[in-house]
Amino acid sequence: MAAAELTASELTVLALTAEKPIHGWALAVKLAKGGEIGSVWSIGRPLVYHSLERLEQEKLIKAVGLERGDRGPHRVVYGATPKGKAALRAWLGRPVEHVRDIRSLFLLKVVLSQRAGIDVEPLLVAQRAVLVPFIAWLEAQLDDVDPIGSPGEATVLYFRLETAKTIVRFIDGMLDDPAKRRSRKPAAKSSRR
Repeated sequence: MAAAELTASELTVLALTAEKPIHGWALAVKLAKGGEIGSVWSIGRPLVYHSLERLEQEKLIKAVGLERGDRGPHRVVYGATPKGKAALRAWLGRPVEHVRDIRSLFLLKVVLSQRAGIDVEPLLVAQRAVLVPFIAWLEAQLDDVDPIGSPGEATVLYFRLETAKTIVRFIDGMLDDPAKRRSRKPAAKSSRR
């Protein structure tokens, strides 16, 4: 199965299982609205478990252990397979094609790549290469629109143009400052006595 056939939610679950083996409940916590990844891309618990099932059927993850539940049933711990890791890398390296998806998917790919220790520079360069011609196209479209006769169309074009320009500025800032591109592995919890 190609990564393109998986949903972004399934690929996000795959990315977290590739970081380290993890069970569904812990994934749901990370992907909840206030969780580590949930601030960028949140997924409800039922969708997390559905994603685990699909990824396991496609042999992109596999059960690698069992964790005893304190009060409930044992939890199956999943890890990414080599096939899953390859699919994940391919998806993380591809730029987002539609500006409407940039805020969520592009940011998600940057964050997941950083967590995985993957250099984000190639993704940033590829995403910029998609956006620059799109900006020129939007500017040309905006020049051809009558803001009085088609105010809604002009407003939408202007919004899309400013959104694309802002994302290019973000990318340029990341490219100009290597510290911003560094991987940010999740911090280990410290045990204080």
